[in-house]
Amino acid sequence: MDGKTWLKVAIFLCLFALSTGRELKVKAKNKHHAAIYNHTLATILVQYASAVYVSDLTELFTWTCSRCNDLTKGFQILELIVDVQRCLQAFVGVAEDLNAIVIAFRGTQESSLQNWIEDLYWKQLDISYPGMEGAMVHHGFYSAYHNTSLRPGVLSAVKRAKDLYGNIQIIVTGHSMGGAMAAFCGLDLTVHLGCQNISVMTFGQPRVGNAAFVSYYRERVPNTIRITNRHDIVPHLPPYYHYFPHKTYQILKLQVWLYDLGFGSLVYTVEKVCDNSGEDPSCSRSVSGNSIKDHLRYFGVKLSCDISAGCRIVMDNNLAAYHTADSEGNIIFSRNISSVLRMNVESSEEGRSL
Repeated sequence: MDGKTWLKVAIFLCLFALSTGRELKVKAKNKHHAAIYNHTLATILVQYASAVYVSDLTELFTWTCSRCNDLTKGFQILELIVDVQRCLQAFVGVAEDLNAIVIAFRGTQESSLQNWIEDLYWKQLDISYPGMEGAMVHHGFYSAYHNTSLRPGVLSAVKRAKDLYGNIQIIVTGHSMGGAMAAFCGLDLTVHLGCQNISVMTFGQPRVGNAAFVSYYRERVPNTIRITNRHDIVPHLPPYYHYFPHKTYQILKLQVWLYDLGFGSLVYTVEKVCDNSGEDPSCSRSVSGNSIKDHLRYFGVKLSCDISAGCRIVMDNNLAAYHTADSEGNIIFSRNISSVLRMNVESSEEGRSL
């Protein structure tokens, strides 16, 4: 082989080594709740973050949709909450292979994403977080979880699941605004329900609070990982101003940045585990966040609704026996938890960890 061919082979081998070294582990200071990035788990949770976008509620509740297979096959939803008034959606269910309860929140509809992004450029801290002096958060994200039908539905399902499974691991995930709601949910479960073994992993999550809130959150939900993708615009929002470190929005916890390495046909995705500051300048902050395209696909998985669906939901009469509606028309589909196959709780300590 000539010199150029050997050079290509050498580059290929280096890139291959980097791209396969993905089971990276970075632990938080709290030794009892170490945050560990696991590539395999990330590729599973992104499937749940995708599935929650499905608008056919029959397929979603029965877990028969096209996004409800492969790495999430066998998952059983305990509760599906649809806030019709505000176009929000979430589910709580049992993943036997993970030996965990999984909670997923849907992100912003693609049809309104551009307006939402423009709003985030100017929106500043505008609501105090209850019970924490100086902690301020984004009003829209806070309200989407705390002031809608999502929170009572999620808490009810978690309480029922804990009664059956005990102190089993709870994993909360979501994409975009769904990631922001996932963070508030993880904190809520820890502080108000006293849940232990809480893990949060989000995709394309925006910043949600100031330095005081981030410090408060990190103490209580240390097992949190925020995955960002290439030039995804949303993780850069609301803007971070380094000259106002205590007033500006900050990243919640450990960040893992996905980016491409190589050239031509020899391009591979690297998963860089950033430092524990949350605002590592060598990670997503090292590039301009200007891509909506990078926001809508993580690990090759689509993270958006079908464009034609928007906020429209579809369901058939077979779901009538499972659903209740409130005075605003918001819907909760609930399955009798005793009908879900009980997992081997004794092996929960051996489950996958973030």
